[in-house]
Amino acid sequence: MKMKIRVCQGVSGIIIVTMVTSVMLVYNSSSGDRSSSSSAPSSSSSSPSHRSDAPVSSTKKPERAKRLPASTLEGYSGVMDHKSLKMRCGTCALVTSSGQLTGSKRGQEIDRSECVIRMNDAPSVRHQQDVGQRTSLRVIAHSSLQRVLQSRQELLNASQDTVFIFWGPSSCMRRDGKGHVYNNLRLLNQLLPKLKIYIISRIKMLNFDELFKKETGIDRKSSNSWLSTGWFTMAIALELCDRINVYGMVPPDFCRSSSHPSVPYHYYEPSGPDECSMYLSHERSRRGSHHRFITEKTVFANWARTLNIHFYQPDWEPAAAIGAMNSSYTPAPAGS
Repeated sequence: MKMKIRVCQGVSGIIIVTMVTSVMLVYNSSSGDRSSSSSAPSSSSSSPSHRSDAPVSSTKKPERAKRLPASTLEGYSGVMDHKSLKMRCGTCALVTSSGQLTGSKRGQEIDRSECVIRMNDAPSVRHQQDVGQRTSLRVIAHSSLQRVLQSRQELLNASQDTVFIFWGPSSCMRRDGKGHVYNNLRLLNQLLPKLKIYIISRIKMLNFDELFKKETGIDRKSSNSWLSTGWFTMAIALELCDRINVYGMVPPDFCRSSSHPSVPYHYYEPSGPDECSMYLSHERSRRGSHHRFITEKTVFANWARTLNIHFYQPDWEPAAAIGAMNSSYTPAPAGS
């Protein structure tokens, strides 16, 4: 617990200075070549339907589907008004940060989706051809707030139609004045009132922990591990979207093959760590503060056997059975 508090405090000290000095740079009129959706996306009030055909080829731009009426998603509340998030999307493009996307030229295909979901501080500028440029929803870890602010010109400047959902431990996100990240998010929203900033409630966070335990048999706390932003993003997408097209996520057994190609962990950090080396080292670690990336991907593959989830770049479908898991997970209806 002391370590969590120190992390939150360390981040918050820099964040306050960064926010105050950067306010005048954000929301200026020079959005340049950045593009975002014309209105806030919305979320699914029912479970995703079964698998359907692949996305339309990127050579022709179809008409954008009519937006579905917004539904209420409980457990995600505004930092200023504490109101529940209201969103709904038909087809979502969930864009990972993987180096698998480099050179993919999937950008136009991604941007044609009704809603585009990104994670943490993953940029689109200079990578539009591969990852697109629209962002409807961005799911962000508490530890990534500083990096988001450092990239404020891109991530905040053209974000009037983007919803931001932050997750973090209760020590950072509590609302009694002691939640340092939450306090800074309120300050940010006061300075930039047009930003749509939400946090995941403590009860919802516990629900995500229970979901992981139900699907894997592993207790996150006793195993001394953290759920990844990818886990939260996929679980949120299941509540939000009728169909989820995931870009850049490898199958769970990908890194165990000796012939797998080497790509960077992040497409925007070409000199960064190798993706599979990162996945394997985290999966094997027992020292704490690690993610179970491969275990999470096994769960996602299992969900995709019955839910409307599809994987591209690389393109793959789940096998008939994934390990010993046999998920019967159905997302809770919006508003429940």
